Amino acid sequence: MRRLVLDVLKPHKPSMTAFASEIASVATVEAVNVALVETDDKVQNIKLTVEGDDVDTEDIESEVKGLGGSVHSVDEVAVGERIVEERPTPQER
Repeated sequence: MRRLVLDVLKPHKPSMTAFASEIASVATVEAVNVALVETDDKVQNIKLTVEGDDVDTEDIESEVKGLGGSVHSVDEVAVGERIVEERPTPQER
């Protein structure tokens, strides 16, 4: 798997930067993006994007859980020799 995009609910601590750094430390991960979707008094909803040559889903989900978060959904998966970037279709314009 080359890209994994997850909808994650996490506590305010660790911070988003610390959270991203911890996810980046997983052996199969080469790059991480974390984007804030929504926040409230106790939790943050984030979009977690992970890329690598052979991303291990179970390792990522385990790390998220270890950081106090939970995976709500798998929103995107990319596999194969390269990543196919999405493009808007005429129906989406």
